[in-house]
Amino acid sequence: MTKILIPSGALGLGYDAEALSRGVALKPDLIAIDGGSTDSGPSYLGRGVSKYARESTKTEWAGLMRAAHAAGCPLVIGTAGTCGTDSMVDWLLDITREVLAEDNRTAKIATIRSSQNPLEIAKTTLTPLSGAPDISEAVITSCENIVALAGAEQIAAALATGADIIIAGRTTDTAIIAALPLNNGDNAGAAWHGAKIGECGALCATNPQSGVIMIDFDADGFTITPLADGAHATPHTVSAHMLYENSDPFILYEPGGHLDVTSATYTALDDTSVRVTGSVWHPSDDYTVKIEGARIAGYQTISIITIRDAHYVRNVQAWCDDIIAKHAAKVHDRMAGEAFTCELRIIGQDSTLGKLETRETTLTEVGVMAIVTAETQATANTIAKLLNPYLLHHPLTKDEEVPTFAFPFSPAEIDRGAAYAFCLHHTMTLDDPMQAFRLEVHA
Repeated sequence: MTKILIPSGALGLGYDAEALSRGVALKPDLIAIDGGSTDSGPSYLGRGVSKYARESTKTEWAGLMRAAHAAGCPLVIGTAGTCGTDSMVDWLLDITREVLAEDNRTAKIATIRSSQNPLEIAKTTLTPLSGAPDISEAVITSCENIVALAGAEQIAAALATGADIIIAGRTTDTAIIAALPLNNGDNAGAAWHGAKIGECGALCATNPQSGVIMIDFDADGFTITPLADGAHATPHTVSAHMLYENSDPFILYEPGGHLDVTSATYTALDDTSVRVTGSVWHPSDDYTVKIEGARIAGYQTISIITIRDAHYVRNVQAWCDDIIAKHAAKVHDRMAGEAFTCELRIIGQDSTLGKLETRETTLTEVGVMAIVTAETQATANTIAKLLNPYLLHHPLTKDEEVPTFAFPFSPAEIDRGAAYAFCLHHTMTLDDPMQAFRLEVHA
C-alpha cells in the first residue's frame, strides 16, 4: 500500500493547514503537489516565469517542506514555477535552499530538467496531437522556450536517488502522484486513475477549495479521502473528475501508455471516502512524451474606454465595426506595409465567448478594449495612437453630434509588451525515458 498526501491543486493556491497536519499524522509515504500547467496561457512558458509571487510561493513551499520533514517522507513538485522551464527549476531550488537555511537544516534535493534545445527539436520527428498548429523549422527555432512533459519514469528515477525533495520541471499532472505506487507494485490502473482524480486536490470533493486529500493505493484499487472539515468525496464527485481537462472521460493518455476507466467501480465507504476499483492501464509499444513551445507572436498596446450613452451602448458593435474599418484605412494610408491586427473587444457584452455567446442581455454600460498587435512595440503603440481619436469622439453617423467617451487611464495607450503564442502541441518518441530529461542531485 502507498499513501500519497496532496495538499492542493497547485502550489500558489493555498491549502488548509489544519487538514495538512491531519495528513501528516497519517504518515504518508509521499507529499505531492503540482506547480502549474498551460491553463494561464503561453506567456509564462514564453518568458520562463511563474504566475505566482515569490513571496507567496515561498510561504506555501516552506509549509510543505516542514510537513514532509515531520512526516519523514519525500516532497515532490511537478511543473515547477507554472511553466516547468529550467529557469523555474532553479527559481524553486533557490527558494528551497533559502528555507532550509532559515530552518537551519539540510536536505538532499533532486531536480529534473525538462527544457529542450529548439535547434535539436527542429531536427526531431514530431507527431501532431489533435488541434496542433502547423509547424516548420523556422517556427520551432523561434520558440523562446520548449519543454517536454515528464512521466512517472522520470519521477521514479528521482525518487531512486533517495532525495528528500524533488523539484521537477514540466511533468504531466498525474506523474508525480502515480510514480511511487507504480514503484511499490500497486495496481497500475489504480495508480494512474487515482493520480488523475487527485491531481487537483479536493476539486474531486464537495468542498473543492479545501485542498487537502489523502489517496491510499493498493494491489486492487485506491481510496480517496478529503481531510478538511466539511469536505466529502462521493462516487459522483470522484468519477466526475475524469471529465476535468480531458477530452475523453474514460481514456487518459500518459507517457508510456493509456488509462481506461470504462469498467471502474466507485463505492462510497462512508460519507467521506470513496473506493475505486476496475481501472486498467495499457502500456504502449513506444514511449512518447508531449512537448510544448511558446514563441513571440508580436507586441501589443491596449486602450480601454467605457461607454454609458444608451444610443452607443445599443449600437456598440456597429460603432466598433466602423472604427475598425476607418482605422485600418488610416493605418494603410500613413504606415503602408506595416503588418498589424486591431481588435475591439466589447467588455460586458461578449468579451469572453465572442461570437459563441448565446445570451441576450440589456446593457447599461459597456467597456471597449482595443488590442493592437504589431511586429514591434513602437509600431503597436503608434497604431494605437492612430486609433485614439476614434475611441474618444467617433460618432455612429455623420449627422450626429460628436460624442465623448471615457478613458480610465492617461496616457490612454498601455504597452503590454511581447504577446506569446503556443506553437507546439506535439509528441516525440524517446528511445529511453530519460533521453529528454536531466536528473541532478544537490546536497
